Amino acid sequence: MLTPTVVTEFDSEAPEDTKTATFGLGCFWGPDATFGAVDGVVRTRVGYAGGTKSDPSYEVLGDHTEVVQIEYDPEQLSFSELLERAFSEHDPYQQPQKRQYQNVVFTETADQHDQLLTFLRERDLDRDRIATRLESLDRFHLAAASHQKFNLRGKRWITDVFTEANYSGEAIRESPAAAKLNAHVAGHDVSVPFIDQSSDPRSRR
Repeated sequence: MLTPTVVTEFDSEAPEDTKTATFGLGCFWGPDATFGAVDGVVRTRVGYAGGTKSDPSYEVLGDHTEVVQIEYDPEQLSFSELLERAFSEHDPYQQPQKRQYQNVVFTETADQHDQLLTFLRERDLDRDRIATRLESLDRFHLAAASHQKFNLRGKRWITDVFTEANYSGEAIRESPAAAKLNAHVAGHDVSVPFIDQSSDPRSRR
């Protein structure tokens, strides 16, 4: 049974030594769930990046793009593996006209940049010919709480557990358990012990 204790214990066991990766892949609700399901991904959060506006919001985005920021355990998952997943989620030769939903791969370190170049070279993807934007991350701007873990909205049998565990909206956003549950209710296969116990109890009547 999914309980406050199960959630808090799962979160307390999350790796502390993590790295981040940031991608734009259309509306950020989708990739938030997609990457949450990946083994080795610890946390996900959505926001905006790639533009110049100092305080973007969903209503006043400016020239930013919707992005998902992934916190991952480098002992279980590499940046190259995340790139593989990101490129499998879009056509690198196509780009939405609207900047808000464009495909972007951000790099945050010299090592990530080198891994990206190697990834492109090994797959015969010419960085000057593909449409995917390849950019260095200047700053990640968090989206409002209403956009975080969007698939959990209305799933009271899950959100009530976090409420009972005294999780704030920020704590849910940063919760490893919430990332996995958000992926699960979106229809992704997630390999954590409590997932099979987190379906809507009304469906079992």
